[in-house]
Amino acid sequence: MALTGRAAAAALLGALVVLGFRSWAALLAVNVVLLAAIIADLVLAASVRRLRLTRSGDTRVLLGESASVAVTVRNPGRRPLRAQVRAAWPPSAHAQPGQVALTAPAGGQAAAASTLTPDRRGDKVSGAVIVRSFGPLGLAARQGRHGVRWTVRVLPPFGSRRHLGEKLSQLRQLDGQHRSLLRGPGTEFDSLREYVIGDDVRSIDWRAAARRGDVMVRTWRPERDRRILIVLDTGRTSAGRVGGIPRLDASMDATLLLTALAARAGDRVDLIAFDRRVRARVLGAPRSSVLASFTNAMAPLDAELTETDMAAMVSAVLTVARHRCLVVLLTDLNPAVIEEGLLPRLGPLVSRNMVMIAAVADPRVAEMAAARGDVARLYDAAAAEGAQVQRRRISALLRRQSVSVVDAPPDRLPSALADAYLDLKSSGRL
Repeated sequence: MALTGRAAAAALLGALVVLGFRSWAALLAVNVVLLAAIIADLVLAASVRRLRLTRSGDTRVLLGESASVAVTVRNPGRRPLRAQVRAAWPPSAHAQPGQVALTAPAGGQAAAASTLTPDRRGDKVSGAVIVRSFGPLGLAARQGRHGVRWTVRVLPPFGSRRHLGEKLSQLRQLDGQHRSLLRGPGTEFDSLREYVIGDDVRSIDWRAAARRGDVMVRTWRPERDRRILIVLDTGRTSAGRVGGIPRLDASMDATLLLTALAARAGDRVDLIAFDRRVRARVLGAPRSSVLASFTNAMAPLDAELTETDMAAMVSAVLTVARHRCLVVLLTDLNPAVIEEGLLPRLGPLVSRNMVMIAAVADPRVAEMAAARGDVARLYDAAAAEGAQVQRRRISALLRRQSVSVVDAPPDRLPSALADAYLDLKSSGRL
């Protein structure tokens, strides 16, 4: 049961009546009338327990966009329903309006819709709906809770999609589909054509030239059906915020651009998210749906405030990557994590696969290193320069182990990682 503002207003009016008469009889009469009205209101209100509730609406939404979810209330009773409906969404879902007033005739139904604008990734779960059924006087209401579960998965945004057209154009140029009819280097034979000035003499096919009486050169195309394994580090270093967003979110954006590009290039892309155990895994997804599979798998991921077990990560990668592939590890170039955790265990990984590490650089560090002025700024600049030197040293150590390194700020990391992938394709190494 719940009392309304009208009940409070009626009680205040009754208090004024009691003060006017100043007698026990007046107090008793006011209380009896008010109590009788409240009881009558509760009796005449539609039953909450007999209501049948169902839900409908969106189950997925991109972060930054809005989703609509509706609650349909069916009233099988004999009394009309005047109610307020509130779905128990978490605060991060930002459901508007918080509660909805609706009326449903006896034997009829009505719907209450809410708009969700989440500000965080993950699953937003509403496990119950609270219904208040008011009587005709509006003094009191029956209240009940119905367990009608609904989940909206908030997907990571694909902000780097704006770069996809440019990267696909470069890919078509490599693949010989661009109208300029350029041929990119590779190892898969494409066709023969006549030699023109500027062609690499190493591409001349002397047997074909002897048969046709003209100098012929072989043209190549980038390889297809290669395998790429993307490894997301979800350890403590991915929780740090760079440029206003967590490192993990920036890594996800770069993952989505690389996945979309590789799928269009005809390569197979798999995903593992790892810190001390596997947090998400997508293996063998069809190229037509791999981007959706990755987005759905990454949505509930959060950075774990624990050190990443690099030995276990390398073991998990070697278990999945049974054949030679490109392993793209999105992590931070943290000296302790790389020197003590990853470098001693790189040998088996590099011997069997191509390895690339993509890291989110902090643009604030570069700004601090370039700043000059008072003593405090000079100290900040010295500290920032030291951090940059450490980062360059770690990158050099990794490159000595035949590991490619992509180190860029959050807004440039997706494009830089895609360019590194295209460079591998154009050079025939992938």
